Amino acid sequence: MLATLTPLDWKRRAVKYYPEKIAVIDGDKKFTYKEFGKRVDRLSIALHNAGINEKDHVAVMLPNNHAMLECFYGIPPLGAVIVPLNYRLSTKDLVYILKHSDAKVLIVDAEFGKMLEEAQAELPIDKYIIVAVEGCESGLKGVDYEDFIGEVPDDAKVPATELDENQMLSLNYTSGTTSNPKGVMQTHRTNYMNAANFLHHLEIKYDDVYLHTLPMFHTNGWGGVWAITAAGGTHVCLRKVDPPLILDLFENHGITSLCGAPTVVNMLVNDPKAKEIELTRKIRMGTAGAPPAAALIAKAQSILGLNMMHVYGLTETSPFILYCEWKNEFNELDPDQQAAIKARQGIELAFNGETKVVNQEDGKEVAWNGKELGEIVTRGNVVMAGYYKDPEKTAEAIRDGWFHTGDLAVTHPDGFIEIQDRIKDMIISGGENISSTEIEGVLYKHPAIAEVAVIAVPDEKWGEVPKAIIVLHKGSEVTEQEILDYTRENMSRFKVPKSVDFVEALPKTATGKLQKFQLREMYWGGGKKVN
Repeated sequence: MLATLTPLDWKRRAVKYYPEKIAVIDGDKKFTYKEFGKRVDRLSIALHNAGINEKDHVAVMLPNNHAMLECFYGIPPLGAVIVPLNYRLSTKDLVYILKHSDAKVLIVDAEFGKMLEEAQAELPIDKYIIVAVEGCESGLKGVDYEDFIGEVPDDAKVPATELDENQMLSLNYTSGTTSNPKGVMQTHRTNYMNAANFLHHLEIKYDDVYLHTLPMFHTNGWGGVWAITAAGGTHVCLRKVDPPLILDLFENHGITSLCGAPTVVNMLVNDPKAKEIELTRKIRMGTAGAPPAAALIAKAQSILGLNMMHVYGLTETSPFILYCEWKNEFNELDPDQQAAIKARQGIELAFNGETKVVNQEDGKEVAWNGKELGEIVTRGNVVMAGYYKDPEKTAEAIRDGWFHTGDLAVTHPDGFIEIQDRIKDMIISGGENISSTEIEGVLYKHPAIAEVAVIAVPDEKWGEVPKAIIVLHKGSEVTEQEILDYTRENMSRFKVPKSVDFVEALPKTATGKLQKFQLREMYWGGGKKVN
């Protein structure tokens, strides 16, 4: 009989072969795989005793801590579905998700739960389980997490449940922009196959000490919650992104790998401590979420010695569908050329299925010439089962068996795909297509610029034109004209931004992705180009 493909089985394997290995480090707390396994089993049994059965949904609103990891392994064995919540969403969005997801139980951090206190009466939650936070009183009425799992007898067994690899394991909500968040249904199989890609392509091994910089709620930590356990590696938890603390953990815990959006990379390389520490090992860092500028990758490699590994995907694809495969011949290139290659999204991963760039008009694959623009589409082992309770949106996204990403890209002669822009972010000025990411890549090379976003703004003559919105390094001074002159020297004149604004910070999602729609709202108002 064939075994069900589920990442849950990797917990069984890790407990069997690495019982005394440190599985989780969370501040002062440490758990071996044997201890972690027992805690997970207690959670499963306690949830079952509380009435959670197959196909029931359990929402989880926690930071990157040991309880969050335990939820990923303790909820699905019952045939139940974990609903990881982005705790940085508005109360309105969280209430919408809790209602839409049909969650019966909410496991919530005492601090994060405060934003739900006033809405508790209207939420359809049967039971609240509160994870205590030192010095923080939760106004939510519920039971303490440690008490909840501590009441399970030592000899109690997890109820036997026959899992189907095609049943839903996780319900991951996208961040709402101009509409309500969408619930992405990921199965045991899609999670398993994505985590296999994480294992293989991010080179996860038994000796790895992985820092959970990336929020675990974000597409299940990109699969890291499963892959590290599969290898018997050590999970190091991190409540929030704190660059000095992260750099300390690099040294004190012997971190070997982590993942994060380009904005996190930017925060690390620009922290004063980055130039002070001397790492004795090469740390691998997977980055995705937005096309990283080559200049940023070059900084990460030169300042911190990070081995940057670029991956690409979406919540709807579990998330990985491309990675920038590194070839020995690239080692002969100079650092800038290497960084430019690492900025590409790359080629298909081993286990995800087929991904290609197609012409938006006829659906045919674009020429491999690095010039013809098309949309990235994919099909195979990691594509979602659909949007929860939304067949219309599902049909819009998955057409003729292919999931349409909405990202515009070219394919280079070696097959490497490189994103030029999101369809909604492409600037069409006077009939010319201008990539906002291309302009951003040039501007990131300017020594005074810490962060930049380029958007289209309305223009009477050209319809729309590029505008650069810039965050400067502390202590840096530069004028708008100097920025315009710099871009004019480094790219075609028609691509040069027509104006520049300087701001203190750029709007981002909880995972560090730029929210350009918020910037566009400032300049388009009630106009069409906001989404």
